[in-house]
Amino acid sequence: MTDRAGSAHPVLPLVGRAEHLEALAEHAEAARTGQPRLVLLDGPAGAGKTTLLRAALAADGPFADMTVLHGSCRAVAAATGYSGVRALFGPLGLTGRRARTSALLDGGARHALPALTATPQEDDAPPDDAFSVLQGLYWLAAGLMADGRPLVLVLDDVHWCDERSLRWLDFMLRRADGLPLLVVAAHRTEADPAAPDALADLVAHHLPAQLRLGPLDTRQVAELTGLVFPAHQPRPAFVGRLAAVTGGNPLRVVHLLSDLRSSGLGPDDAGERRIAEIGGRAVTASVHRMLEHQPDWVGRAARALAVLGDEDTAYLATLAGLSALHVEEAVDILRHAGLVRAGSREFIHDLVGAAVRDTGGEAGTAELRLRAARLLSDIGRPPEESAAQLLLVPDAKDPWALAVLRAAATQAEHRGAPEAAARYLQRVREAEPDDPALLTRLAKALAETDPERSLSLLHEAHALTTDARVRTTTAIQLALTCLSTQRSPQGVQVLTEALDALDAEAGPAPDPAQRELRTLAESVLLIVGADEKSTFPQALRRATRTTEPPGDTPAQRQQLAMLSVLTAADGGRAADSARRARRALRTPDAPLGTWSLLPASLALYLAEEDRAADEALETVLSDSREKAAMWTYALALSTRALFRLENGALADCAADARTALEILGRERWGDTATMAHTAHTSALVARGEVVRAEEALAAIKRPGLDRFVWEYHWYLMARGRLKLARGDLDGALETFSACGESMEQAGLTNPVFAPWWLEAACLLGGLGRTAEAREFAERGAGRSERWGTRRALGYAALARGASTPGAAAVEPLREAVALLRSSPARGHEARASLMLGRALLAAGHAREARQHLREAVALARRCGCVALARQAREGLMAAGGRMREITSSPLDMLTDTERTVAGLVAAGAGNREVAQSLFVTVRTVELHLTSVYRKLGVRRRVDLRAVLRADEASSRRPETTDEQSGNG
Repeated sequence: MTDRAGSAHPVLPLVGRAEHLEALAEHAEAARTGQPRLVLLDGPAGAGKTTLLRAALAADGPFADMTVLHGSCRAVAAATGYSGVRALFGPLGLTGRRARTSALLDGGARHALPALTATPQEDDAPPDDAFSVLQGLYWLAAGLMADGRPLVLVLDDVHWCDERSLRWLDFMLRRADGLPLLVVAAHRTEADPAAPDALADLVAHHLPAQLRLGPLDTRQVAELTGLVFPAHQPRPAFVGRLAAVTGGNPLRVVHLLSDLRSSGLGPDDAGERRIAEIGGRAVTASVHRMLEHQPDWVGRAARALAVLGDEDTAYLATLAGLSALHVEEAVDILRHAGLVRAGSREFIHDLVGAAVRDTGGEAGTAELRLRAARLLSDIGRPPEESAAQLLLVPDAKDPWALAVLRAAATQAEHRGAPEAAARYLQRVREAEPDDPALLTRLAKALAETDPERSLSLLHEAHALTTDARVRTTTAIQLALTCLSTQRSPQGVQVLTEALDALDAEAGPAPDPAQRELRTLAESVLLIVGADEKSTFPQALRRATRTTEPPGDTPAQRQQLAMLSVLTAADGGRAADSARRARRALRTPDAPLGTWSLLPASLALYLAEEDRAADEALETVLSDSREKAAMWTYALALSTRALFRLENGALADCAADARTALEILGRERWGDTATMAHTAHTSALVARGEVVRAEEALAAIKRPGLDRFVWEYHWYLMARGRLKLARGDLDGALETFSACGESMEQAGLTNPVFAPWWLEAACLLGGLGRTAEAREFAERGAGRSERWGTRRALGYAALARGASTPGAAAVEPLREAVALLRSSPARGHEARASLMLGRALLAAGHAREARQHLREAVALARRCGCVALARQAREGLMAAGGRMREITSSPLDMLTDTERTVAGLVAAGAGNREVAQSLFVTVRTVELHLTSVYRKLGVRRRVDLRAVLRADEASSRRPETTDEQSGNG
């Protein structure tokens, strides 16, 4: 018979934690009302965090009427990406093939699958980036709250949580405004977190309510003693010694009391002496003493359980080298002794598991973990499970272990967990430090989370590589990483050298693979070289020397796209630029990449092929929305906003810019973006909202902005226009001039992109400084003629009219109006009509002046250019015309986000479609829509649509003519 001395630990009620339970109830109530909360439950090991959570999760606990997802992180899984998420969502059963048809995985929530499944299915496509998985999990959680039912996420032992899961909690809470969400995380204060940076970010970003579980006082220790020894009255000296020895730690108190009871002692003098002997080693001593009194096979089974966890009996038996019957008996003994939870094979606390492993010694535990890793592999478990054991063995570097770690890295990459992939690959690197392919792969895994280290690794890999083709491939990745870390000149240098070496090896007759690799490298070199002003002239020269490819492969189409935009930047012929862009976008056998679509769209816009430019951008938007690629989505929106701005579509520009800003504002990388802020600023200036425009421009945080080709000059245009609107004419002129000087320095001479010369000429002409204005007009005239679009020619005529004094200005301004009317530039057409009206009035032609001024008002209002419309009205009144005041729209009461939601809904989008377009929850859309209805005094979508149409019609309604009113 096996010795089962003593009895199991008694199931004790919660002692000394009533206030904490009440605090959790208060936070739960706040979450129910749409006030999302993060609660951090803090305390040392054994303080009772898990016990408190179990009380909160009880049927009569504070979370009783809420949807609750509860999971615990494990030390052995700390290196595995999304292990914490799987602990939370696992009970929903969404990873089986049949479960994938669940309504919870509809729409964007399907992107959560890589995080949820332990073993990806063969037909599961890997995520394009980690953000798509985060967004999918967000939509999954939002779906659980779709009916307004509050959601509680309870994650125990969060100090062992992996980076990806913590990043997702941060991601979720950033978007939780108005959602009935409560996140409770239990954390051990003295433990070193598995992901310290991610946990620190979570705490810093969301300032959690902290519930600290301190030690029990002597009264509470006495209460626990009375519960363990109900037939005895604890002596005060015993309670005092017990409190002192255990530090009031509940787990230690219970273990000491149970140890005394199993030894036949009580809360008396003898018990006090035993406490003094054991001291502060209560848990370890209790576990060791229990196992010492058991047969060897009980200890072997206990150590197998401490390493492998709550696994199938047969697997535990294999690891322990015992029969299944022995393992079952051993677990029963451990459960009876109070070391294992009732109804499971989990130790009651990880300190107990650590004490059990300690009985096998360091070398014995390492050997057991190696065997566990092989066992998990043999039974077909995912490589990450074996790798989790291997990472806990410092010297696990044999070929089999390295193969498992590589396979685990592949699995982590497949689920969008780059930190985990990097951890596995780093262990491989310790054994194979000079493998350039490994360094390159490790760099790719670190590109998102640690781009500086990624770049360093790529330099190492490049230096170790001797083959010209491999060096070129590495150089491509290095150059693109330089682009993302704002070190483009460094990337240009490395890739140029690699291309020269590839050419030297290939000779005059390269094989097809070499040609395609070279084309790809050339296209990337143009992409990276076109980023900063210091390398832009080199990119322009290379583009001039490059033979135009046929466009049959993705690399050739990418190269064509870059050639098209560089042709445009250099002020060549618009027809040539557009032809290359169209060829880059022709229907391919494979989908086009972002680096083909975005450059080609810019070239097409500059060449006045707006429909094709919009189609290219819509492809980017649709694809990035489908893949939840938020950065690309925001970039495409920002680009389209700038196009719409220059075309005078202010409402559409503002909507795109606001949506992009809404997305960027929730991301850690949002501060690096500028284009959405620039477009928003210029739109606000055109609407006459100068104060808000100043705030929008001040929100740009990107360091070293003056180094960059595209963003910097768009920024200067917005800044100059803002200064002009504020009345700072000298400051505006200085800014426009600085824009021109910077563009000349870079070699960016297209007359339509950032037309600083036009702004300067019009400003000076308006001040009567026509000679100075003429200098700027002439600088743009020749380039406009060469570029050849109607917009460019219209700009040149407008600048010429602004710089011509007296009545002679009328003819060039008539030409400007006619040219711009046939172009997409509605805002500039309104401006030309205004200037023509003023010139006619000055020449004594009041009646014709009124006609053009009235056209200017109508055009400006249709564009949403309120400031210009008011200027035109003032001119009309000065010319003897009549017109109502240019009044504000009722839509001005709406916030930017409410305007965007209202526009999408009025266009026919459903709430879910709006939510996925804005990367927010349906609940958030509902809240915005409710606010829109309240502000506009409507109750239904059809009424909202009517209000928006009435506002649009109002902006287009013709004013009463002077002739109709009798004013000839």
